[in-house]
Amino acid sequence: MVVCLSAVLPGVASAGEIAASGSSGPLAGFISFILHLDKHLAALIQQHGPNSVYALLFAIVFAETGLVLTPFLPGDSLLFAAGAFAGMGQLDVWIVSGIFVVSAILGDAVNYAVGASVGKALLARGVVKQEHIAKTEEFYKKYGGKTVVLARFVPIVRTFAPFVAGIGSMPYDRFASYNVGGALLWTVLFVGAGFFFGNLPFVRKNFTLVVLGIVAVSVVPVIFEIIQARREAKSGKHGGEGSGGGSTNFA
Repeated sequence: MVVCLSAVLPGVASAGEIAASGSSGPLAGFISFILHLDKHLAALIQQHGPNSVYALLFAIVFAETGLVLTPFLPGDSLLFAAGAFAGMGQLDVWIVSGIFVVSAILGDAVNYAVGASVGKALLARGVVKQEHIAKTEEFYKKYGGKTVVLARFVPIVRTFAPFVAGIGSMPYDRFASYNVGGALLWTVLFVGAGFFFGNLPFVRKNFTLVVLGIVAVSVVPVIFEIIQARREAKSGKHGGEGSGGGSTNFA
């Protein structure tokens, strides 16, 4: 996915932006895409039209929610940026919202199916990082099945929540209800925020800082859960409890 993005982005980024990045290649193009979503989306819309952008938005969100190998793709910031362009009339807000809802639901459904069918095998072979699974399990232990909804707003956990649900055999009807509800809430909040606030003068002049702020706020719950999990692990050792004795809560 990074290679695919980098193949598109050099063609739409200005020469000044590429020079400012200090290097070329897939990683540089990908980082530039995340930090300058407004510039790249504007160039994509101008050069390729909104239909191509709709397809790209669908692919990114589907991959970020549906493939455990791509948790690094933009999520919250992408929805916000797309909402801002919809507010300017360059994208259709209803099409954008529909694309995000459908891609998020399908992505989680595919991820759940992968977890249920081959999840344990992928873990055994080291294809999926155990640390990401551990972080996600901490959310399940604390929030239960509502993690599927809450994870929509937490990078990395958003990608692994459906995968862990599949491994843990959460009933699919329960998972599906959380999946649909979470996708709707996530899309409405971030696309709506971009639509109504993304074109304020301050936001437009400091779009990169706004994107970094969204990412930072999204990461806070992950950091909090890691710190809390380490404290609980230490207290568990002092209490004579084994590490990993708890079970994932899907209630």
